[in-house]
Amino acid sequence: MSKAIRISKTGGPDVLEWVDVELADPGPGEALVRHNAVGLNYIDVYFRTGLYPMELPGGIGMEAAGVVEAVGDGVGHVKAGDRVAYAAPPVGAYAEARVMPADKLVVLPATVDDRTAAAMMLQGMTVQYLLRRTFRVEAGQTILFHAAAGGVGLIACQWAKHLGCTVIGTVGSEAKADLARAHGCDHTILYNRENIAERVRELTGGAGVPVVYDSVGKDTFEASLDSLAPMGMMVSFGNASGAVPAFEPGILSAKGSLFLTRPTLMTYTAKRADLEATANELFDVVGERVVKIEINQTYALKEAAQAHIDLEGRKTTGSTVLLP
Repeated sequence: MSKAIRISKTGGPDVLEWVDVELADPGPGEALVRHNAVGLNYIDVYFRTGLYPMELPGGIGMEAAGVVEAVGDGVGHVKAGDRVAYAAPPVGAYAEARVMPADKLVVLPATVDDRTAAAMMLQGMTVQYLLRRTFRVEAGQTILFHAAAGGVGLIACQWAKHLGCTVIGTVGSEAKADLARAHGCDHTILYNRENIAERVRELTGGAGVPVVYDSVGKDTFEASLDSLAPMGMMVSFGNASGAVPAFEPGILSAKGSLFLTRPTLMTYTAKRADLEATANELFDVVGERVVKIEINQTYALKEAAQAHIDLEGRKTTGSTVLLP
């Protein structure tokens, strides 16, 4: 018997329940992983509230790190005793232990401890595909990154700065502005006090930016489009303020022949080779201290409801880890 957070209905943080669960033996292609740390991400809120559909009752959580205890038939790239991490479906990472598809696991290098891994896999691999694949940023470019003091934002600011970019970041408070600047953000915009698009135009001499990375959604969508240079790319990868309402695609041409994409980490890491390449590049920049992972909050796994309250209340910064 093991413990896990389960939900039987969608709703607020109160639907998260700490319950006993049975652990099955790993089948063909599977591995049993004992978690040492579990990552908290905003996508967990989307599943909990029903914005992203899931089968109920069920587990929740997409990211964790721990040790392989057993593997099923046909598993060759991980073995019992390996330290591993993942950021992939099926949901259910909020657990002391679980059986996972083994091809979703990556072996951790000695340079990355379990808590750091649980804090960085989803967010760090997200930054990798955003900056290196969705829109491959280049030295000398200026980019706009929303929620710059969040877990993804702090990693992105450091990584983009390392790549030679000028980073403009939106934040919700002066304290968060200080935090973002300490991690490589060149210019901060207080989204609740300033006009985002106007400030971006001021900072770029009227040109706008070639790319906007937007995980906020409804509240920043129009400002993001208005911040882009002609033929710029709007990368919408989250909905922290709610889903973007339906809009007429003609607005993209009217604002300068803009591009809009809605990428997901699951698509970019669906192939094993892509998963390994994405994870290895993340391990490299973290191991070289180019990117430092800030774990600014920890909670007991059984207190996941409070962690969700704080996350949605924008009381967290950097990364958060749940400890079984």
